[in-house]
Amino acid sequence: MPDPQLDRDTFSRRFQAQFTDPVFDTMKDAVEQVTRGASDAYSHHRKSPRTHPAGESYADPTYELADDWIAAARAVSDAQALYDDMDAPAKILIVSCSSRSEHTCPGEMSKSWRLAQLAAETCRTSGLVPEVVDLSRLAAEYGRTIHPCKACFSTSPALCHWPCSCYPNYSLGQAHDWMNEIYPLWVEARGVLIVTPVNWYQPSSPMKLMMDRLVCADGGNPDPTLTQGKDAKKAKALELQGWDYPRHLAGRLFGVVVYGDSEGAENVRRLLADWMQSMEMISAGFKAGVDRYVGYYEPYATSHAALDRDKDFQAEVRNAARTLCEAVTAQRSGLLTSAGQGLEDPRPK
Repeated sequence: MPDPQLDRDTFSRRFQAQFTDPVFDTMKDAVEQVTRGASDAYSHHRKSPRTHPAGESYADPTYELADDWIAAARAVSDAQALYDDMDAPAKILIVSCSSRSEHTCPGEMSKSWRLAQLAAETCRTSGLVPEVVDLSRLAAEYGRTIHPCKACFSTSPALCHWPCSCYPNYSLGQAHDWMNEIYPLWVEARGVLIVTPVNWYQPSSPMKLMMDRLVCADGGNPDPTLTQGKDAKKAKALELQGWDYPRHLAGRLFGVVVYGDSEGAENVRRLLADWMQSMEMISAGFKAGVDRYVGYYEPYATSHAALDRDKDFQAEVRNAARTLCEAVTAQRSGLLTSAGQGLEDPRPK
């Protein structure tokens, strides 16, 4: 494939594009100095410049792991401990998936946000603790990014580390990756409710970015020292020896709310349900899955008024949240079981 390495002039031009504001005109010497440092990090491929030995809990305790990854792995481990603690509050993760926000170009809040708030209120009323993640922050907040998945899993699942170790990559300026904060939220959650619009027959682009980066939660390798970082040959050898495909989110319950204005809502609901079931998450029940149209073939300009009028859809969203909360409560009490759990999967891939 073509070599993506940039020459110094091209790199400098791209790097300095972030300093276009006239306020930087009086800081040209400082910007040039920072550019030289960034160019050095880039040319020497210093992806993770700060590292420490992995420690005794890893296969190779002496292997140097990135400080960022060590912190992310610790956060995931702490979240798993909270998930396992039956005395800890039961968390419901609600993901508002629209990229629309009144704080940036669209100038108006999303219907996802409104529906997520209805769901959160219902969870609180049910005695559970909601955590709302608003993916519109990717478009509206400085330094808030979900970088794309690099598809390490398709080389070998052992090369796809849990949590993801592809980012941050400081040499490429790929910092501010939100996923290290999002992974623990999925791990700690007893239930997950996705609320998304239909964008071109698909979930929103922020949702798809998060979906792809969650691939490491389903069969990913929790010990990067086994592959000495990103050594593809070592990863393939491990897979061929027999990879166990650990399901890091197995057993968590889920619900899905999808809305559109003309087409695709049912297919997107099915897509998201299939995705979470493939990770061995468990549907909370029929009423936890909703697909509806708001202002069907009506003007976009009146879509919020259409949602205001649609009391039935609002009630269905609340019912989806109630169903999820009921299922979580029953599961924690040992009253909800899922047939087939514990059976060996002859095709774990």
